[in-house]
Amino acid sequence: MIPVAEAQARVLQGILRLEAENVALEACHGRVLAGPLAARVTHPPADVSAMDGYAVRQSVRQRFRVIGESAAGAGFHAACGEGEAVRIFTGAPVPPLADCIILQENVTREGSEIVLNAGAACVPGKHIRRAGHDFRAGEELLQAGTRLTAREVALAAAMNHAVLPCVRRPRIAILATGDELVAPGNAPGVDQIVSSSPAGLGAEIAAWGGMAIQLGIAADRAEDIRGRLERAEAPDLFVTIGGASVGDHDLVQSALAPELKVDFWKIAMRPGKPLISGTYRGVPLLGLPGNPVSAFVCALLFIKPVIHRFTGATDDPLRLVVAELGADMGPNDMRQDYCRARVDMFEDGRLRATPLPVQDSGMLKFLAASQGLIVRPPHDPARLRGDRVRVLPLGDPVFAPKSATK
Repeated sequence: MIPVAEAQARVLQGILRLEAENVALEACHGRVLAGPLAARVTHPPADVSAMDGYAVRQSVRQRFRVIGESAAGAGFHAACGEGEAVRIFTGAPVPPLADCIILQENVTREGSEIVLNAGAACVPGKHIRRAGHDFRAGEELLQAGTRLTAREVALAAAMNHAVLPCVRRPRIAILATGDELVAPGNAPGVDQIVSSSPAGLGAEIAAWGGMAIQLGIAADRAEDIRGRLERAEAPDLFVTIGGASVGDHDLVQSALAPELKVDFWKIAMRPGKPLISGTYRGVPLLGLPGNPVSAFVCALLFIKPVIHRFTGATDDPLRLVVAELGADMGPNDMRQDYCRARVDMFEDGRLRATPLPVQDSGMLKFLAASQGLIVRPPHDPARLRGDRVRVLPLGDPVFAPKSATK
């Protein structure tokens, strides 16, 4: 068995960033930028008002004559002279020569004139957003490798981009194996169970920025396993589920020989020791264990980093946080352990990770009830409630305060 870190490094060897493609702005959420993005416009394009009120020139006057109105999209473009005011609304361009905005609640309107209320004053630059206050044309605001959230999509739109260069999403072909499996929605026969891993893995792959290609369930026959993989359309990664161990019915390695070139297939981790890593017909292949929790943990530790490498994303796919242990834990053995845990946040931002009572790799209800995996290195000594432990969040770790990150 090899250590997890070595296995991850070897899996990523030879994985290169995929080619770029142009993607419509409205379809870019979750995609990764293939190159830097510069603003095509200046924002705002002119000095604009940040509030509703009146635009005036700096003055010690208390009374001003209103000569016009400036609204967003319909500005007042004549000069604002001494003693003159222009009614102005939020986002509207500031008239020429005006240099401050008086809030509407700080004046009293008397016909065509305004009078400053007691205590109000004309302060130069007050409540004015200068041209380019946000950004200027030509300024690079988004870098290659940025994963586009709604925030970056909104920024790209403001930069006047309708199409963005994004890295192509990797195509991940998923094949479940085993005579004991039936697809969800079907009645299991005698000695059969419902296949759960392909659906969960497909959802994760989509969340991580890939495209899942479901190849169905292969029977425990070499020709069926080979045939289904061969029918996959231009995959970037093969993923098999089940058949990765050494039992008489674990057929993945023998079924794909001699075209399967195995790099390794045993990792010192729990759950998920039997994982095949290699290439099949020149395409990277990962053979996950059949137990659904084992398959999920292996996908998180190995498939997610592969997708990140394919897309060139610069964020950390496996960012750990630090939490206080919510219950005592006994000593660990020779394998790196990933314990399902409930993760809670204290009012002061501290995290608490409480291991769930059952860690059986076949029990999905405890996986669904967990928010993170407590990561325990090999031979980790017994831990007491309140000890600090490392936790790998499941999903977006929005609960993690910056002070608790590793």
